[in-house]
Amino acid sequence: MAANRATHIALTALAPISWGTTYAVTTEFLPPDRPLFTGLVRALPAGLLLLAISRTLPRGVWWGKAAVLGALNIGAFFPLLFLSAYRLPGGMAAVVGSVGPLFVAGLATVLLGERPTVRTLLTGIAAALGVSLVVLKAAGSLDTVGLLAALASTASMSTGTVLTKRWGRPEGVGPLALTGWQLTAGGLLIAPIALLVEGPPPALDGRAIGGYLYLALANTAVSYWLWFRGIGRLAATQVTFLGPLSPLTAAVVGWAALGQALTPVQLLGMAVAFGATVLGQLRPGTGPKAVSAAKGNRRSAPTTPEVPAGSRP
Repeated sequence: MAANRATHIALTALAPISWGTTYAVTTEFLPPDRPLFTGLVRALPAGLLLLAISRTLPRGVWWGKAAVLGALNIGAFFPLLFLSAYRLPGGMAAVVGSVGPLFVAGLATVLLGERPTVRTLLTGIAAALGVSLVVLKAAGSLDTVGLLAALASTASMSTGTVLTKRWGRPEGVGPLALTGWQLTAGGLLIAPIALLVEGPPPALDGRAIGGYLYLALANTAVSYWLWFRGIGRLAATQVTFLGPLSPLTAAVVGWAALGQALTPVQLLGMAVAFGATVLGQLRPGTGPKAVSAAKGNRRSAPTTPEVPAGSRP
């Protein structure tokens, strides 16, 4: 079972790792100053593709639930994230986003009954500290609108993550269909905003088309499917602690592909954030002391006859 759990964690981690390449692809391949159009192209074609593959539409209350999840995880998250990135000094949006595990820990307490441990809270603080060391540039004046947008985007994605875990999926519906519902709903929400704010779509050359295809397919359709699949198999806090892998990947890609230097402070921050990510995957009650206590409890517990599987409630 531990091997299956490790596989679920590894597959889910591919999502934020893929999202960490978004900045490099956007700056090197896509037309500038079109964040909403980029969000729209990421979400809507990917959602429609997954709907075509799954051939499953929501039923009953799931029309409303899919719309809510699509708005939180995609439709509101994308525009708010881009707005914060454009208005805040370098890396600040990522730092605000790195407090997502603490948001999720609080929401999971209320909506899922997952009580946060001291380890979870300290790990969340360490993750935010590590990310700040990696991405935070020289301090500048903070834009109030940008800061509020960053907080709102983090709260939106965190709430969407917890509600996705709480509501689960309708019987007989897989994560592929659920992902398609959310991406389509989110894309439809972004479409009128993009048209009003940015106007008609820009002219695209072959380089831009290739970049948008990557973002829509690998970076969104596959990555969000893996993300929502992971939410269904792991604790909400475990999933959100994989989020810091995104800015860490962005820093590595910037160093490897764009020639950006990494300072000793950034390397220290990467080690801290990665360590927090790994620690965040440990379930409550794991570790040497917990294992020893569990073994002691088993030795001291009275033996009871095995109950046939068919008679268990």
